[in-house]
Amino acid sequence: MSSSTPRTIKTDVAIVGGGIVGASAALALRRQGLDVVLLERDLCGSRSSGVNYGGVRRQGRPLSQLPLAQRAHEIWARLPELIGTDGEYARTGHFKIARSDVDMASLEHYADLSRDFDLGIQLISGERLRAQCPWLGGKAVGGSLCVDDGQANPRLVSPAFALAAQRAGAQIFERSPLTHIEHDGRQLFTLHSGQALQVQAPVVLNCAGAWAGAMAEQFGEPVPLRSGHPAMMVTEPLPYFMQWSLGVEGGGIYCRQVARGNLVLGGGSGFWLDGDRARSERSAIASLTVQAVELLPALKHAHFIRTWSGTEGYLPDRQPVLCKSRTKPGLIHGFGFAGAGFQIGPAVGEVLAELARDGHTSTPIDAFSLARFDEPPTPVDNATPITTVPAH
Repeated sequence: MSSSTPRTIKTDVAIVGGGIVGASAALALRRQGLDVVLLERDLCGSRSSGVNYGGVRRQGRPLSQLPLAQRAHEIWARLPELIGTDGEYARTGHFKIARSDVDMASLEHYADLSRDFDLGIQLISGERLRAQCPWLGGKAVGGSLCVDDGQANPRLVSPAFALAAQRAGAQIFERSPLTHIEHDGRQLFTLHSGQALQVQAPVVLNCAGAWAGAMAEQFGEPVPLRSGHPAMMVTEPLPYFMQWSLGVEGGGIYCRQVARGNLVLGGGSGFWLDGDRARSERSAIASLTVQAVELLPALKHAHFIRTWSGTEGYLPDRQPVLCKSRTKPGLIHGFGFAGAGFQIGPAVGEVLAELARDGHTSTPIDAFSLARFDEPPTPVDNATPITTVPAH
């Protein structure tokens, strides 16, 4: 073989994207006995799956996502046996703060709507709130506690899924961006990563996150996917005072304190530098700091030691795409998790594996079909190279 001849690998399933969704799908497929090749443009878990906040919550999700969230909840419970580490996962509880009576009414309504899913939500206000949360500032009037939700370290968990898949026999190629994909018109996809590697498979999982829209569009399924960049920061270690992971009804800020004392906070938006980098916006960090001190007075004199951002994929309804392609048999989509894919990621991976092997899944996913978008599929040239830069 000459140096100019690409290496060719034939496999049962090819996966594009090595975040928690793609990596967990690779692991699930290997546990089913299927051969898998995964292409990742950078390092597995280094994008949104590795730089997110680390919340592992079911509370607050749209009802359509709760079957996935419940399935994922069971997977998180057996994380060490599945991927070889607990990833600092702990069911510390997730508390969603109400800053007004209107917020509190909204939380009460959600608790009622989600009752069939047995989330175990507890509504807390008044004297009980002050007794249980003496560290909360006066802006909080109440909240909703989901005791069995929690938090984990995404920098540990997401790469660990890829390592577990690799140990199980998946072939994983990092720093191998997809540069071109084509279909032979019968049943075989060929994926090219530069001039060095090509992968042939009858089934392809599109798990490319904010970069996934290009592949969908190439096969006649354009989606209104845009990229977003969350503003994140972390404090110096502080005396441990808060067990729960926090969110706020209506959005604005989220926060958790890790065992070593640092508080991880997020809220607002960063900005895009290029296809590989994003940074937190100064004004977003300033606003986040003000909100943080209002809700947590203990942060008044804390030092914020690092800020960062990442690139996430968002659809207009903030719901993901999780479905088989309507235009190309063998193509399956799993992307657009709007910054909320960390908790449900392992369940999405299992669902994608079931769709790849069986063509269906027992978990309800109809709400995540591409059919919800108005634009009908438009036939295009399947040999047109795809772009790897997210749309803005």
